[in-house]
Amino acid sequence: MQPSETEKLIRTYLDAFNRSDSEGILAVLGEDVIHDINQGDREIGRGKFRWFNAMMAEHYSEQLGDIAIMVSADGGRAAAEFTVRGTYLKTAKGLPPASGQTYSLPAGIFFEIDDRLISRVTTCYNLQDWIAQVEAASG
Repeated sequence: MQPSETEKLIRTYLDAFNRSDSEGILAVLGEDVIHDINQGDREIGRGKFRWFNAMMAEHYSEQLGDIAIMVSADGGRAAAEFTVRGTYLKTAKGLPPASGQTYSLPAGIFFEIDDRLISRVTTCYNLQDWIAQVEAASG
């Protein structure tokens, strides 16, 4: 896949995220997509990704800004760096209580591409930074 096509694919994924369009996200993922959750488990498959998106939408409202996309020369891998700006809507298991706190933190996603679809999504951000922001905003 050409790097420009990979960049367009990643942009489609991120744009769907910003629209809270779970089906739009799923449309650019391979059936057996690998999802490495930040400081969490590895899940495999579009079905698990759909469930994860639904759970996230229940707990958080987020927008990605300041997006920079980088693509390997062969178009097989990509990364996106961005700022997550969000609101913590509902308490998530093992995390501080939610009360509508807002947060902003740098984050990134690493992608692999196979057969013109995203085959791996690995998300990275500083969970301790997020917790500190949420706790400070609730006090």
